[in-house]
Amino acid sequence: MKIQVITLFPEMFEGVFASSMLWKASDRDIVQYETINLRDFGLGPRQQVDDTPYGGGDGMLLMVQPLLAAIEAAKSRVEPGRVAKVMLPTPRGKLYKQSDAKRLAAANEDLIIICPRYEGYDERITKWVDEQFCIGNYVLTGGEIPAMVMIDSVVRLLPGVLGGETSAEIESFQDDDENIEFPQYTRPADFQGLQVPDVLLSGNHAAIEKWRASESKR
Repeated sequence: MKIQVITLFPEMFEGVFASSMLWKASDRDIVQYETINLRDFGLGPRQQVDDTPYGGGDGMLLMVQPLLAAIEAAKSRVEPGRVAKVMLPTPRGKLYKQSDAKRLAAANEDLIIICPRYEGYDERITKWVDEQFCIGNYVLTGGEIPAMVMIDSVVRLLPGVLGGETSAEIESFQDDDENIEFPQYTRPADFQGLQVPDVLLSGNHAAIEKWRASESKR
């Protein structure tokens, strides 16, 4: 899988892509990352990427021409025969869920993610967008953090990234976007009077599974 991110701040992704599981996936050639600087496609000598909105209002909007040029550049870097989906984090998108991460990870398709900035973007760019997502009902300064969230949630599900074979199967939201993983404990069994539930120390695997299912449902 190849993931390309269109952003005005490519430096924000350097530490993210070079750390933890995202780095591990890249090191194992499971995924390739590339950032595309939107400024490179700006118009005129000042490489302009934004302008005032028609109809008035505060702030600036990302212009459609640089955005489309960046999308086309990203698609030109996709290997022949591969499909690349264009994703847009936006408050008007559908709520991003674990089922979306599973679907995107299983699709074996490349991703191109646009990171909006300022007051947003010229709506006409959505003609070239395949899916729009919202990661929550709050406001951020740009689309970089939502892009990171989506990338992390997808890449960790790719085969060979996580260590345990069942690591991703028993997590919260994994089955139906609603279930929550059961509480978990490790040593010591007693910490400042806070004790691990007896059933987890019993060695009775049937009882443990029953307790976990009950706690997850609760």
